[in-house]
This record gives sequence, structure tokens and C-alpha cells, in this order.
Amino acid sequence: MAVRNIIRIDEDKCNGCGNCITGCAEGALALVNGKARLVRESFCDGLGACIGECPTGALTIEQREADAFDEAAVHAAAVAAQAPAAAGAGATAFAHAASGCPSGGNGGGCPGSMSRTFGPRPATPTGAAPASALRHWPVQLHLVSPHAPQYQGAELLLAADCAAFACGAFHTDLLPGKALAIACPKLDELSGYVEKLTDLFGHARPPRVTVARMEVPCCGGILRMALEARARAGSAVPVEEVVIGVSGDILSRREF
Repeated sequence: MAVRNIIRIDEDKCNGCGNCITGCAEGALALVNGKARLVRESFCDGLGACIGECPTGALTIEQREADAFDEAAVHAAAVAAQAPAAAGAGATAFAHAASGCPSGGNGGGCPGSMSRTFGPRPATPTGAAPASALRHWPVQLHLVSPHAPQYQGAELLLAADCAAFACGAFHTDLLPGKALAIACPKLDELSGYVEKLTDLFGHARPPRVTVARMEVPCCGGILRMALEARARAGSAVPVEEVVIGVSGDILSRREF
């Protein structure tokens, strides 16, 4: 290894928007736990094209000892992402294509993880379906960043995946004015969920948290995660549990 120019990412400034990942043609960057990371030193050319894509100033160029830039490996990865030859690679590429995610040309970053916010929806014409109350993306707890601007100081709605499908009042009564994160305590890989929620309580400092869960017992895990995270963060923020029946009715509300 030699001393050379290479990208540096300040995690405290990174909001997880993913702009730098799509701006890195070599695929050196990826989102890891909601933060941009340099995951392949040898894929970073040190020219800093990604810096101009960062809205928070989290990216800079530093000089340090690092693996040499491997242009041949970058090219090979790009070719493999476009047309994998091996059957196993082809199956993987098919899975990525089916999901709409790139299969490695950008280092694992997915445009679907890019943080974005939406302006107010136009007025809904009489008789038309009600507009979505969602104001930001992403919403899946694995993908959200506690440092993203949409969560800062905003009321948080932590909802079980099924809640929006079952509850007709989700967009009219539960979601308006809140930042959303969704999870399934039964089927998701839960590793890191409590830690991320703890960071949300501690860093974003929501004035209020609503937990929308289904009535089935396994769904109670989402409330337990929220209460444990609140305790770990040393927060006194009120947490309201909204229990939704499998037929879509709101069965109960209680505050913790």
C-alpha cells in the first residue's frame, strides 16, 4: 500500500441519502446501516466525483495509506454487473433485476435506499381516492437513517408492515404529519433494530411516537422494541400503541 488520495466520509454529517453512491461510477461506496461507507478502497480513484453529490458536506478527500486504485477490477465488476457469465451469477443478477436493484456495479448501493422528501400533495378532487400522506422515502427500518432530515424533531409513526394494508384510516388518521418507519417483528431480520430505534430516539428526538401494530400476538414485538429503545436512549418521549384488528378496525389505544 502507498499513501494516496482517497475519499473520507464523516458519519456524523452523513444523512444516508445515497446521492454519493449513485455518483460513484466505480462502485466504491455503499449504504451500510443507513450510512454511506467506503467499502472497496481499490475501487476509489481519489478524484472525488462523488463529493459534489453530497448535500451535507460529509465527503472529503484525504491522503492516507490505502490499497492502490485497481482500474482493471473496476472494469471487470462493471462488465460482470451488465452480463454475468456464470450460471450462479446469472441467477443472482436475475434476482437483482427482478427487484429493480443494481447487482454490484455501484458497490451494493440501491437507488431505492436514497433519502428523499415530497412536497404537499395537491388537493384531491371530489370523489377521487384520497392522496397518500407519506412525505418521505425510504420507510423500511433497515434502510432509514436516524440522521435523515425528515426524522429530526418529527413525530414518529413506527408501524407493522401489515398495518397500512389492514387499516383504512392509516393515511387519513395515523400517518399525516408524521415520519414513518415500518418493520415486521415476526419475519424481519431484527439485528440492529433496537440500536437504530435508540439512535432515532436519541438523535432525531421525536416529540411523540405512535406504534401501530396488528392485534396478533407476534406483532407485539414492535412495541417492545420501541420501549426498549426509549429506555436505552434515556428518553421520556410518550409512546402510544394503536392496535389494529385483522379486519381493519382500530381496537385500542394506550400510552406508555
